[in-house]
Amino acid sequence: MIQVASLSTRLLGDSSELVKDFLLNQINDQGGFNDRCGDSDLYYTVFGLEGLRALKVDIPVDKVRPYLESFGHGQDLDLIHLTSLVRCWADLQVDFSHLKAKLRQELERFRSKDGGYNTEENSAEGTGYAAFLVYGALQDMEAKDIDQQLIIESIQNLQVGNGSYGMFAGQVEGTTPTTAAACVALHDMGVRDFELSKKWLINNYCVKGGFFAIPDAPMPDLLSTATALHTLSVLGADVSELKEPCLDFVDSLWTSSGSFYGTWADDILDVEYTLYGLLALGHLSTM
Repeated sequence: MIQVASLSTRLLGDSSELVKDFLLNQINDQGGFNDRCGDSDLYYTVFGLEGLRALKVDIPVDKVRPYLESFGHGQDLDLIHLTSLVRCWADLQVDFSHLKAKLRQELERFRSKDGGYNTEENSAEGTGYAAFLVYGALQDMEAKDIDQQLIIESIQNLQVGNGSYGMFAGQVEGTTPTTAAACVALHDMGVRDFELSKKWLINNYCVKGGFFAIPDAPMPDLLSTATALHTLSVLGADVSELKEPCLDFVDSLWTSSGSFYGTWADDILDVEYTLYGLLALGHLSTM
């Protein structure tokens, strides 16, 4: 994703400097990146660091590293923030091998009784979302013994008959972001049958540009647009005819502050949607 997001500079041109300044200004005194309320958050720090990497900006390691170190090996974190901590260390591009064994032990807190993973501890069944998070964390730690088949099965259990993927088993309709995450993870692990999923994603395209999160959503959003474009590219779908409308949609969310709103109804800028804006533009620049 970072590699593709870096291509956004082709379309941003001189405005790339605005994005760089916005991202750097989101680093607070604690060394983390601001969430939507202006507080440090590991989850948002992932997007801030990856945005800087995409723009090839030197990360202020001496400022961010103490923030990450304050969480130890993640013993007090939920799964989302634990996997965010792992990703942050990987994005910092420093040696954190001294933490990997303990970080992996913490991931096991979320092992479910059926052998999968869940965002809640001591759960009976795993979820595809948790499996996706853990799979990413294990990749970030360069683990050599990932049980891919277990993760594949956990994610495939979330597939709805129409090709979409939900966050939990039993949902009657998936969402664009969860379907995108599932397909990209499965593709990375060697699965290749995605015809239904590609059709479902393309059907979530808005004729005015952008993609809906769900078929009956009131408006398209940047998260769904970026993840749909990324996934369709990974899966080899030709959506070049969507380029101009999607460019217009992304441009409608751009601000001179160097960031993007998440939807037409949004009024808060953050590093997460900044990265999704870069990702969308990166894919659109290659069409």
